[in-house]
Amino acid sequence: MFKQILTKKKTICVLAGILLVLIVWTAWGNTALELNTYTISSRGLLPDAFDGYRIAQVSDLHNAEFGGGNQRLLDMLREAEPDMIAITGDLIDSRKTNFAVALAFAEEAVRIAPCYYVSGNHEARVSEYRELKAGLEAAGVTVLDDARVEVEIFGKSITVIGVNDPSFHADYLTSDAAVMDRKLSELPSEDAGFTILLSHRPELFDTYVAHDMDLVLAGHAHGGQFRLPLIGGLIAPNQGLFPKYDDGLYSKGNTNMIVSRGLGNSIIPIRFNNRPEVVLIELKSQNRCR
Repeated sequence: MFKQILTKKKTICVLAGILLVLIVWTAWGNTALELNTYTISSRGLLPDAFDGYRIAQVSDLHNAEFGGGNQRLLDMLREAEPDMIAITGDLIDSRKTNFAVALAFAEEAVRIAPCYYVSGNHEARVSEYRELKAGLEAAGVTVLDDARVEVEIFGKSITVIGVNDPSFHADYLTSDAAVMDRKLSELPSEDAGFTILLSHRPELFDTYVAHDMDLVLAGHAHGGQFRLPLIGGLIAPNQGLFPKYDDGLYSKGNTNMIVSRGLGNSIIPIRFNNRPEVVLIELKSQNRCR
């Protein structure tokens, strides 16, 4: 009888220890920033002047702060030494909107590198989006609301296209894919050379491929929120269970898409096995790769 009680106590202690480790590990994993780097080689369209060009991607911040004034996030961006910072939507959270936090981050980020921003579905949900847009532009951020710009180095250029989130145009008759197809048709990339698309939504990958985008930077999926070993993400907005596009690099035809796991949380306040992520992309000219 005594041995049985002792065995039960040992079992309870072991289980309690495992639970404590999981709690501590999960709490740490929700605030421990991670930098993941990708190298993208062009199909011959990237000018040699952009060989080694570095793009830092910040996605789905959702008004989160990593250190006072987001200093830990800003320090990571400084250390990455990007030539461009791409902010791919959900900078704010519609449930706990704080423009001051978002704009304070933007004001510091533009000191590191030129910043290009597209909206996410959370921006589409707030009535004050124009106020946010004006604040970002006043801070020096290039807001790409269904627009394209040329980025130039030594007389050579690449094209950056940004589309605002389909939620701005949502109705029950038109799919998000149809909205995105229309947007990209109105912002043609023919003869644009190497083209980077900033779009919040990764689930529309086939639409991006159909428009022959070279590189797409997206977010929205939050890495599937709970990442399971050998399986990947569990659930993502607009993709449901076991999302197809939740993290990392996807390639089809001439198009590469990188999906950031993002930084903040929204409806589900906790991540599991899914650290907040900053993405760093380095471009490689095909001519330099030979």
